[in-house]
Amino acid sequence: MVNNPKALWDDCLHLIRENVTEQQYRTWFEPIVFEQYNDDSRTLLVQVPSMYVYEYLEQYYVGLLSKVLTRCFGQSVQLTYRVVTDKQHGLSQDVEAEEAVGIDLVPASQRANKAPTMLDAAVPQELNPQLDTHKTFQSFIEGDSNKLPRTVGLSIAEHPGKSTFNPFFVFGPSGCGKTHLINAIGIRCKELYPQKRVLYVSARLFQVQFTDAVRQNTVNDFIQFYQTIDVLIVDDIQEWATASKTLDTFFHIFNHLFRNGKQIILASDRPPVDLQGMKDRLLTRFSCGLIAELEQPNVQLCKDILTAKCRRDGLKIPENVIQFIAETANGSVRDLEGVINSLLAYSVVYNSNIDMRLAERIIKRAVKIDNKPLTVDDILDKVCDHYGVSQQHVFSRSRKRDYVLVRQLSMYLAQKYTKMPASRIGQLIGGRDHSTVIHSCTTIEQRLKFDKSFVAEVTSIENSFKLKK
Repeated sequence: MVNNPKALWDDCLHLIRENVTEQQYRTWFEPIVFEQYNDDSRTLLVQVPSMYVYEYLEQYYVGLLSKVLTRCFGQSVQLTYRVVTDKQHGLSQDVEAEEAVGIDLVPASQRANKAPTMLDAAVPQELNPQLDTHKTFQSFIEGDSNKLPRTVGLSIAEHPGKSTFNPFFVFGPSGCGKTHLINAIGIRCKELYPQKRVLYVSARLFQVQFTDAVRQNTVNDFIQFYQTIDVLIVDDIQEWATASKTLDTFFHIFNHLFRNGKQIILASDRPPVDLQGMKDRLLTRFSCGLIAELEQPNVQLCKDILTAKCRRDGLKIPENVIQFIAETANGSVRDLEGVINSLLAYSVVYNSNIDMRLAERIIKRAVKIDNKPLTVDDILDKVCDHYGVSQQHVFSRSRKRDYVLVRQLSMYLAQKYTKMPASRIGQLIGGRDHSTVIHSCTTIEQRLKFDKSFVAEVTSIENSFKLKK
């Protein structure tokens, strides 16, 4: 039995402090709070203040943590993080640490003569590529609208960094399959080259990480980490249009990866020439490989996608219903999936057959039929109405919980369903800056991952818009 596990954790911190710089210790290890140790399951639970701290510890210090835990607690100790996801509401989630091969601690003689560097303390371990394993080439149905990007993507996955398709810039409207394709490239590449460091990251998450690095004075570490990636996949880069400092940092990362033959894959809702606000030096680099457009799927491809999904999920949907959905879903893969999922749910809950009448009912609620674009005002009206809050309160500086929630959710939905940059959304919702919008979107995304009742509320609001999913 382990005696006084809190004292053993303090011993771990003492060892860690001797193997990292003082700044690294204060930034990444001092905020860790000991929660409990279960001797029966040999599980150590510690609390960290954010998902970013957890990810950073797992990327850079998993080896060091494994070594000191083995030294102090013994073999086969499972480290679990309790990640604070919403300080305001006291929300958190538990995440198990990845397994790692232990590293040698820095000898005392070396510590006495020289402060260890980041690389001395912990060599970056194999990282989680953050890929959606359901988005593969097998489930990416080929058609006239996506044949070229799909063929090129498969070639890149088989020969990353060794073709003329670097960088690979894919663009197209919302719901056409961009995210599916770039995930499929990463998954196939990882299957063929398990040793390669493949990473998928959204533009927003990259910007949040960069902002945190600036705040923590660790920008060099941030850049060095991204320069170790073999296949870097960045989604929705149009969101960087007004983020000049983020763009300058990515410029240096891009140059390093490109010069060293690493594969870069970028996705956007518009071609490079239409990315207003970005400097020419970046746009020319985005364009020097291959630019491929993903068009909205035509009716035949929509039918093929629906048929494949029905076959894969064991659904029985009449041919006339599939034809109707394919013709009505506005050429959006997201709309197709949303309609099929809704049909399945209704048929199970109400024990009814999937027929044309049910399909028409679902289409009316789930698909935006008209071409009128959604505005930030539309979103504000619906969210405020749902929560019984006035726009005046949302625009105020009040930190009341209800007002903050409506403000953050409105920013999240505006970012999701309009093409406005974060700075413009912030101006229209109470005169906030772009960093507030980014923080709000991240907060809502984290809550959606574990709060099922909140997911239901957001879905209800989205259905009231008759938005595209």
